[in-house]
Amino acid sequence: MHLKAASDAPLSLGTIWRVVKKFSPRRIPPVYYGGVIAIPALLMGEPAVEFSESLSEADFVLNTFSFLVWGALVMWMCAGFTMLESGSVRTKNASMICLKNIGLYSIAGLAFFFIGYNLMYVDVGNFIGSFKLMYGPSSDELALLDGEAGALGGVVDQGYATMSDWFFQMVFVATTASIVSGALAERVRMWPFFIFTLALTAVIYPIVGAWTWGGGWLSQMGFQDFAGSTIVHSTGGWAALAGVMIAGPRLGKFRANGDARPTPPSNVLIVTLGVFILWLGWFGFNGGSQLKLGSAADAVAMSNILVNTNLAAAAGVLVSLAFSRFIFGRMDLIVGLNGAIAGLVSITAGPDITEHYWAIIIGAIGGILCSAGMRLLEKLKLDDVVGAIPAHLIAGIWGTLAVCIVAGGDIVAQLVGILAVGVFVFALSWLIWKALALSPLGIRVTRDVEELGQDAGELGIEAYPEFVLMPDSYEEEEE
Repeated sequence: MHLKAASDAPLSLGTIWRVVKKFSPRRIPPVYYGGVIAIPALLMGEPAVEFSESLSEADFVLNTFSFLVWGALVMWMCAGFTMLESGSVRTKNASMICLKNIGLYSIAGLAFFFIGYNLMYVDVGNFIGSFKLMYGPSSDELALLDGEAGALGGVVDQGYATMSDWFFQMVFVATTASIVSGALAERVRMWPFFIFTLALTAVIYPIVGAWTWGGGWLSQMGFQDFAGSTIVHSTGGWAALAGVMIAGPRLGKFRANGDARPTPPSNVLIVTLGVFILWLGWFGFNGGSQLKLGSAADAVAMSNILVNTNLAAAAGVLVSLAFSRFIFGRMDLIVGLNGAIAGLVSITAGPDITEHYWAIIIGAIGGILCSAGMRLLEKLKLDDVVGAIPAHLIAGIWGTLAVCIVAGGDIVAQLVGILAVGVFVFALSWLIWKALALSPLGIRVTRDVEELGQDAGELGIEAYPEFVLMPDSYEEEEE
């Protein structure tokens, strides 16, 4: 029996392609389809042009699909931050943590849509991109959706769907804002925090991104940051540090002699779950930053990236646990969990290295630096509730410098980038936090609300209503 079209005309190459795809197992790779089609193409005397065009469209689909799937995984990191933070704070503040995290994700999405992406990527000069509002699909994509088949070539030539790239970039912005949320937990009002988040996601982060990933002056200088040790994590860390300094510590956090008062997490299980979610999301964070999946080389590179990410996190955990006994006098689970985050942050600037043992070394050093940084903050009387500053800022700086060891980074460019981003983000964040603190809004909740908890005192909804809230007493703890 011979295959024929409904009109009894001989089947075209395109028809054979559709039939082969329909009746072949889903796991047969596209290159096999090409072999199946190439044979009848030669027999029918047709050139193999359609085969090469199909591969181009396949590249487009794979690249776009990669952006969307990895982006969704990075978005899931918001759940990880929410779990980590809500389990780290006392039960009386857990609802506020949940609200802040879903709020900051929403603000980041809208801010990056209206102005942030354009500032970061559209018509970027040396320092900043376009101030035009909103972002959307290309004209070719709109034409294709309207049924204009001739627009397909222009769409495929883009390499990926325009809004898939926007979505992948947007979820990184939300990660930056989540870092600030955890550091300032339990004493900062909701609306001032949201106002700062708007400034961070609409202006501060996009300008840093324009300097680097957008092709600005740091990129031209040779600054390297594959997935954002500095661009994402140190930016969030600098913003958090400025906020912590302006807001001050929680009531009773430091005794009269300067020692830190223990504030153990309310739910260690949720904190651990949050770290595992972040670890999972990081595969999208780093793997997706390959930015394409249209070739065997891309697939191999992405595989190496995921392995390096996993190795660095594992090394960060074990080394942090070991060093916690020397730094804190005990083996500390929370220090080990932060070590995982620090290992992940450390490898993020250069996860595309091929020598996997270097990922272990980089992650291990990141874990040590994070553990020491947590202790240093206590000595400086800076109250970072979840250890976000050591895990994201200190480890981010280390990871950016580590690129010079094995990933071909220029030490001068890396140092200039770290300093430039630090000065810009910290200074602007400090000014915004200070302005909010001096405004009628203020940034600190009242003493009564802080003692009672933000859930009942500010939101009127408790995360654990079956518990009886007993306000803490700090009179004996204050200086």
